[in-house]
Amino acid sequence: MNVVYDPQSYWQATAPAPVFPIDLPATANVVVIGGGFFGAATAYFLARADAAPLLVEQAAPAYGATGRNGGFHVVGTAEGYADAVARLGRATARAIMQITLDSRALLRQALTEEQIACDYREPGHLTLALGGAQYADLQRHVAALRADGFAAELLDRQQTQELIRTPLSEEITGALYGPENALLHSARLVYGLIAAAQRHGARMAIARVERLMPHNGHVRVITNRGVVEAGAVVVTVNAWTRDLVPALRDVITPVRGQALAYAPIPRVFEQGIGASATPTGEYWHQTPDGAIVIGGCRACAPGRDVGITETVPTPEVIAAIEQILPRLFPHLSGLEAMQRWAGLMAFTADYVPVADAAPEIPGVWVAGGFCGHGMPFGMRFGQLLAKAALTDVVPATLAPFRVTRPTLQPQHHQQ
Repeated sequence: MNVVYDPQSYWQATAPAPVFPIDLPATANVVVIGGGFFGAATAYFLARADAAPLLVEQAAPAYGATGRNGGFHVVGTAEGYADAVARLGRATARAIMQITLDSRALLRQALTEEQIACDYREPGHLTLALGGAQYADLQRHVAALRADGFAAELLDRQQTQELIRTPLSEEITGALYGPENALLHSARLVYGLIAAAQRHGARMAIARVERLMPHNGHVRVITNRGVVEAGAVVVTVNAWTRDLVPALRDVITPVRGQALAYAPIPRVFEQGIGASATPTGEYWHQTPDGAIVIGGCRACAPGRDVGITETVPTPEVIAAIEQILPRLFPHLSGLEAMQRWAGLMAFTADYVPVADAAPEIPGVWVAGGFCGHGMPFGMRFGQLLAKAALTDVVPATLAPFRVTRPTLQPQHHQQ
């Protein structure tokens, strides 16, 4: 069978991107580079502060990771909470968890105040346990979360079945339930935030930023369409960070993620769902129109797709993704893949993103390395990096995300 791969994701195909101008102004107070969720949030908070930011995107809003993800907003650390506590220490893990809770509160507020329609809802999130070992692991995470006052429930097999409208396979033994976690339309969220930023005075332009050069207390943003003199710059390009902030080349590593969308079927899944059918994990959710967006299975790719920067899916990973739902829900019928795509994530060695002053480039701020878990940081990071760009001070709240943290070492291992 000849499989067709799509340059667009489900989110991009179901919400046309707004058109940006290509003319660049000669100067800007603050330039935000990257038109994903974090870039849109940063531009929004800068605009709310009357800073008249310029957002520069090389292709289209939500063209990169945000527009190619699973449509989840799941609070917490990228790895299981008990593992994060063991790796980072309890105080740091708690601080990271709190950042994501604060970010969710900011998102709720912005969606209401700016009347952004992006299918946002909070049905909760299930992390399935496949077998006894995974169930014991989820018990650890629930205990650690609850000990620190965070909401989490451990469900047995029957309680899990009650939330899913098709019979479970025998290997599903239960789930961790996060009751307030959200689902949304990723591209519409970004478009709505950018439109709100524009209403508050932000400007937008399409250009490819090629280099950043400090010059007389400013930053020269050198693009394929001209040069902008900026008072400060915030880099929000995640997987492409190394191109603009060379000092982070060995700190933030691109990783390809692959996904597909099934054509709409009657409602089966209300919650967002994660599982580890392969060592690198899988995720899916059913959209309001009945489509199912599912991704994962990087473990089936050579080198787990670490360091890959091509946004083209591969047959072995897509085939593996197409086996997940039939394996876990053997009575689920009518699955017809309608789109298959890839996008770039970016990882760090300690599974915690970087948000800091860019090393060796005065006047430049950067965040990236979200480890496939960027959505719950977007709003709060946008708010904090906007403040940093305007005050030239790293907010104390960003301490767990500094480049100098002891747990962050250059990467020389697979994710």
